[in-house]
Amino acid sequence: MSKILIIEDETAIAELEKDYLELYEFEVCIEHDGQTGLERALQEPYDLVLVDLMLPTIDGFEICRRIRKAKDIPILVVSAKKEDIDKVRGLELGADDYITKPFSPSELVARVKAHLSRYERLVGSGTTHENQVITIRGMKIDKTARRVFVNGEEKILTTKEFDLLTFLASNPNHVFTKEELFQEIWNMDSIGDIATVTVHIKKIREKIELNTAKPQYIETIWGVGYRFKV
Repeated sequence: MSKILIIEDETAIAELEKDYLELYEFEVCIEHDGQTGLERALQEPYDLVLVDLMLPTIDGFEICRRIRKAKDIPILVVSAKKEDIDKVRGLELGADDYITKPFSPSELVARVKAHLSRYERLVGSGTTHENQVITIRGMKIDKTARRVFVNGEEKILTTKEFDLLTFLASNPNHVFTKEELFQEIWNMDSIGDIATVTVHIKKIREKIELNTAKPQYIETIWGVGYRFKV
């Protein structure tokens, strides 16, 4: 049974999220304070965290940053802040998804299940056979060990960053739209979530490219999407 932590100061919303998730047999805990929620997220073995942005003591942005620094579990922001700048900032700090209030409980459950399913497949895959490795112009992507090296230096990527980079590198010279990439990596309807792909591409480039203004690996095809150059 997957264990989920909800960090949400509005009791009615927290209880609504909890009720729907428990219908699908998730084990759910609630914290209404940012500091306490962060401490539990870091100290206890949760499989996924749902976090609001506007919280007492510590806001959701800082919680995302601190959890992501220590753990690779899925983090979903659920917030009434609808501005793109807030969404982009949350994703840049390590959130895997951003859901705006008011939300459909069924959509919330679907997104939680999708993120957990993908995460469990990744961490649960065995390593009993030879590692699958992609090597392209100084970059080595070890798909089995989920490690990335550029010119011999290891680059630390989040789960979704690794998935996105690996997918593009596994399909070199193929141009993918943002919608196609979102559907492939997040496995959900991309309407309203295009910023997710843009932010993750930006973060990947910051980690793997020598010059982000002139990327040698992930190329932007203006008006279309992205491709991995070989």
